[in-house]
Amino acid sequence: MIMEKIDKSRLPLYCNSLFQFSRNRVVDVVVGNILIGGYNPVRIQTMTTSSTMDIEATSQQIVDCIKAGAELVRVTAQGEKEAYALADIKERVEQLGYTIPLVADIHFNPKVAFVAAGIVDKVRINPGNFADGAKNFKEVTEDQYNRGAEVIREKFIPFLKECKKNNTSIRLGVNHGSLSDRIMSKYGDTPDGMAESCMEYLRICKEEGFSNVVISIKSSNTRIMVHTVRLLNALMKSEQIRFPLHLGVTEAGAGEDGRIKSAVGIGALMSDGIGDTIRVSLTESPENEMPVARQLKEHIEDISCSSTSAEEEDAALFSPFDYQKRLTTCTGMFGGDTSAAVVLDLRGRECKQTISNDLVPDAVIIDSYDKNTISSYKNSKKIVPAELLDYFYSEKDSVTPLYKQESICSSQAGEKVVEVNCENVDSKLLEFLKRDLDTVILLSSSNSNKLAAFRSFFLKLLNNRLPHPVIISAKYNTFNIDEVAVKAAVDLGGLFIDGFGDGLSIAHKGDELSRLCSLHFGILQASRVRFSKTEYISCPGCGRTLFDLESTLKEVQKRTSHLKGLKIAVMGCIVNGIGEMADADYGYVGAGRSKISLFKNRKLVKKNIPEKEAVDSLVELLKENGDWVNPL
Repeated sequence: MIMEKIDKSRLPLYCNSLFQFSRNRVVDVVVGNILIGGYNPVRIQTMTTSSTMDIEATSQQIVDCIKAGAELVRVTAQGEKEAYALADIKERVEQLGYTIPLVADIHFNPKVAFVAAGIVDKVRINPGNFADGAKNFKEVTEDQYNRGAEVIREKFIPFLKECKKNNTSIRLGVNHGSLSDRIMSKYGDTPDGMAESCMEYLRICKEEGFSNVVISIKSSNTRIMVHTVRLLNALMKSEQIRFPLHLGVTEAGAGEDGRIKSAVGIGALMSDGIGDTIRVSLTESPENEMPVARQLKEHIEDISCSSTSAEEEDAALFSPFDYQKRLTTCTGMFGGDTSAAVVLDLRGRECKQTISNDLVPDAVIIDSYDKNTISSYKNSKKIVPAELLDYFYSEKDSVTPLYKQESICSSQAGEKVVEVNCENVDSKLLEFLKRDLDTVILLSSSNSNKLAAFRSFFLKLLNNRLPHPVIISAKYNTFNIDEVAVKAAVDLGGLFIDGFGDGLSIAHKGDELSRLCSLHFGILQASRVRFSKTEYISCPGCGRTLFDLESTLKEVQKRTSHLKGLKIAVMGCIVNGIGEMADADYGYVGAGRSKISLFKNRKLVKKNIPEKEAVDSLVELLKENGDWVNPL
């Protein structure tokens, strides 16, 4: 079968506006005692990690999640006995004094979905395996593809009728790496394939008049996740389908990296008004997900209430469905083919010595120009003293030199930098930039909707064919670095996903400079533009996980965190683990109770290793393939 692509040239804009916050309006979907979509608030949800057959443990975990802020909770049901156990869980939660919509998570077995539809408030099915079963990774002919579409109708329409009879909603949950053989044969493991996998089910829902549908389309790769959701939303708009969207970055990991990755992917879409319910998937206790999700939601609510419209620009050169790096000239250490720079703006700060020496060489520093400052950063050759920000563009329509000619040779960077606020751009600045191409822009915005404001400026540069490197800069009026991490990831990560930005500069009022420096690198890595450390793709776990996923991830990180640029997946089970670790170089996947299988590039290389030996076996596998270096 010839590989196909969706024609994106005729699709409508994926959101209401690129320059002003506007919520994407969809139909109301009833899930138990709440509504999703419409004019309802964005809902926060999570998933249990205990065994579904352990009624007491699962019920208590649900209660803990409710107390932490969850509005829906999903529970896995891998077989009929687990599906029937959901009734006991629901009853026990109510006995404990709580009522919350329960969602059953189903894979491979439509019979289990039918059972769950009569018990819970929503059933999640995966179009990649609902009708087609497990993947065999085989080619499919055109006739087999068409016959597969008929099989979907034969299995899916009766399920819709069962859900309609029970007033049960459904979630169509598509995951990168878990597409069916037939979709893979026609579209490959691509955003086009993910979107089409969902659309063929949605078209059936529309034909059958079934509107109690929520959709999710996820990836551990934020770039793929964002581009795919945009594509799906544009396709739905083109076919007058208006169902709510659930957002999440699957297998995001744990700790700060997991939080940043989730905020980058979810935030990029929510900033454009897309998303009606969210989950921050962390390899931690599920109740830990709610504070992050709440921060995300509240930040977007602040943007929706306080932002102003950015200046509208022609968006013909904007590529919302595919990654296109904006072409820039190489000016010193910025632009061209150089990695996106981390720029620490330390002007006006009294506490500067807390920055970790091992991070300094990889960061560009803006600070006061004096001998003491320079000697403080003797490990770095990348210093831009503030007095050598060679041009400052002011609101008074003047471009003023701030340096003496003899001072230039004292700069260890040598670039000319012009500070620009998005809201103060006019024709005189554009004329200056056209005359002086050997200049770096340090860009800020006073608009609370920073993504829209920065996007407008980048489109202005594209439309005027200005190739200047741009350092995206944002300052946050808070001492709380955890708050800064979420806000900056939301505001700025989507710009790098879209190929905008040659550097990143974040400032806040606190003095945790090492964490601030780490945050810069974390956002760039989560946005897929600069890999400075080991990346971990790890699922949050569920009732199918038969080993301690959280402690295992910590042990894998402890042994491998020095392997810069390597991608390692730690997955709870084989249901989606093999497919969804598509981006990983190596995979550590649960294969049974206390048994682990190891993969390299999705190929099984070691099977059913005892859990106690598995991390050592992973290290040996890294050594065998030349990907191991001894830690310093």
